[in-house]
Amino acid sequence: VSLLLAGLFSMYFHMTLSYVGQLLDELSILWTLAVAYSFWYPQCYFPKCIKTRKHFFWLTGITTVISTLMSFVKPTLNAYALNCIAFHLLYLTWRELKKCNDKRVHRMAAVMVMWWALAITSWISDRWLCWLWQAIDFPYFHSFWHVLIAMSLLYCCPLVIYFDVTYEMPSFKPKLEYWPSDSWPVVVPYVTLEEPHKQC
Repeated sequence: VSLLLAGLFSMYFHMTLSYVGQLLDELSILWTLAVAYSFWYPQCYFPKCIKTRKHFFWLTGITTVISTLMSFVKPTLNAYALNCIAFHLLYLTWRELKKCNDKRVHRMAAVMVMWWALAITSWISDRWLCWLWQAIDFPYFHSFWHVLIAMSLLYCCPLVIYFDVTYEMPSFKPKLEYWPSDSWPVVVPYVTLEEPHKQC
């Protein structure tokens, strides 16, 4: 539901380019990230003062409400703040990859980072060099950002699921797969679960 709302509000903002549309777009992304953090943030990375998932829900909720209120103070900084969250996600991915020996997981993380790097380059280029792209009649980098960040998320979500399964469902062995085939240049990644046979 939160992803659907983020998509609808983003569409509204880009159709109207209004201040209200901008806030709806950015706040829906903020709240979507808050929901994701609440449910899937690994418990081993909780601050020492947080003992349970319920306490972490409260911490995430309070932080999100404060961030929401602050977003009205300086709206031009909202997009930069949201993009900075990616650095924390990249740090978490790096921490998890250090504990993982599966080459498929490392490959998927590398592809995710590649798409993200291209996306953030497009976004920064659109923000800081807009005058240049307008001068040469090529104002398309913001649309590139949307496509490229979607590609990055296509790889990010299965990675989050993979790591979540290793923590929350240790009796299962998660495995990354690609549809329609590993050999295709563009694929849709997904996670399968292999339950180990129990010894009698």
